[in-house]
Amino acid sequence: MSTHQPTTLDDQPMPVRAKLAAAWTSFMFLYAYVDILNFFTPGVIQEILAGKVFEFDLSQTFSTTALTLMAVPIFMIFLSMTLPAGVSRVANLVVASLYIPVTAFNVTGESWLYFYGLGVVLEVVLLVLILRYAWTWPRTARSATMPAETVRARQ
Repeated sequence: MSTHQPTTLDDQPMPVRAKLAAAWTSFMFLYAYVDILNFFTPGVIQEILAGKVFEFDLSQTFSTTALTLMAVPIFMIFLSMTLPAGVSRVANLVVASLYIPVTAFNVTGESWLYFYGLGVVLEVVLLVLILRYAWTWPRTARSATMPAETVRARQ
């Protein structure tokens, strides 16, 4: 007869910074993977070879803009983990808010609405989670023994 007692897993709370970094990482991979899978859409490769993406001419400006659109979420992974809490919170709120319309634009004019619609919905869900995590970032109560400089440094 076994006297082994079942145990529950130790489920430590995840820091907000880690949640934000994980959400930005997921967003970035999803954003990139939708673009990669788009190459399998009939006619896309021919348009690219003809110098067009969607209705845009392939150019250094287009490629720089596309790189910037991917670099921002990539940097948000790093910045979410390293900026002071108050700055990180504001950066996450601003960038995620700006990326919602950018993300929604990606479905405009696409013929594969289910594919792009699903991609946009999943990306927006991640952006909403980022907004929620940043908005509800826990605050530390100021104690009588904690110097004001310490409180400001944590914000």
